[in-house]
Amino acid sequence: MNSKSAFVGAAFLMATSAIGPGFLTQTAQFTQSLGSSFACVLLLSVGMSLIAQLNVWRILIVSQKRGHEIASAVLPGLGGLLIVFICFGGLVFNVGNVGGVALGMQILTGLDLKSGALLGASLGMLIFVSKRAGALMDKLTQILGALMILLVGYIALSTTPPLTQVVKAAIMPSEFSILAVLTLSGGTIGGYIIFAGGHRLLDSGVKHDLKQVDFSAYLGIGIATLVRLLLFLAVLGVLDAGHVLDKANPAGSAFKIAAGDWGYKIFGMVFMAASLTSIVGAAYTSVSFLKGFALVRAHENGCIIGFIVVSTLLFMLIQRPIALLIIAGALNGLILPLSLGVVLIAGYKKDLVGSYQHSKILACLGVVVVLFSAYLGGLSLKHLGSVF
Repeated sequence: MNSKSAFVGAAFLMATSAIGPGFLTQTAQFTQSLGSSFACVLLLSVGMSLIAQLNVWRILIVSQKRGHEIASAVLPGLGGLLIVFICFGGLVFNVGNVGGVALGMQILTGLDLKSGALLGASLGMLIFVSKRAGALMDKLTQILGALMILLVGYIALSTTPPLTQVVKAAIMPSEFSILAVLTLSGGTIGGYIIFAGGHRLLDSGVKHDLKQVDFSAYLGIGIATLVRLLLFLAVLGVLDAGHVLDKANPAGSAFKIAAGDWGYKIFGMVFMAASLTSIVGAAYTSVSFLKGFALVRAHENGCIIGFIVVSTLLFMLIQRPIALLIIAGALNGLILPLSLGVVLIAGYKKDLVGSYQHSKILACLGVVVVLFSAYLGGLSLKHLGSVF
């Protein structure tokens, strides 16, 4: 049933999956290095992210197949490779998400990291105990997504950022970083995130309603962009006032400078909300790639809970999984061109899409995103040498 709530739920799942601890830290770091010129980077990354989402979501819905099923239809065996990349990347990034929720809990309540991780992960698992897990997940992501927008918006307003300067820099930046564009795009649609909303729509029974699918993609990218924009403005306002951010925690220090100890508590709440929704999104989407196995289909919620448990145990054992995050980051850079490239090919295979005519303009723009993201993947592989 193509109800409006299904499209809104998919949009928020995609957006809140993207808005994780790395998303917040990354935005603050690039704002610190690029200043108001980050507005241009943000604008370009939004365009790339939207192009990728529109291409992928349309083909998923028209074909009524998941990402790995489309990959296998394009080239036998490729779906299995995609499953490995997605699930491994999702698991490792979820270790970082558990760490993020632990840090948020520590800021808010004073709990040690291990206790905070257990409490945060337990909240995520509670959703999937219910038979109405899908509806509860949609509600959670919508409520916490709205909360993040309100809290970050409050901090942005309190810092009085130079809006005129931002508008000018969005068109004529004094500095520019193509790596920042690629990194932001990968952080918004890389790895499992590009499939999160599309798989949620499939699970909701959506079929062929492409106008609503496009609306959902626009909404998802819009929500993620709004949070990033507000955070950018908040940090920029702090920097414009002459303050220096803490390199170890640039986003947190911006909130503290803007609103004192209360601002730091707000940061803890935002960090916890962002991490919790990313835990849920990563677990749900990763397991959705395994639904080809009868055991997983029969016990989907149990498998999602198990995924969160494993992520939490890894965090408890490793605490600072830097090496794993570097490896996962390199894989993430490779997954986007692979997944988007495969979907673009599938868009012109009649045995998959039937009489559907995929937009040539959208496909050409998608090819550009594939090439750019492949370049990022090449760069990220260079970092693997430092792990060993």
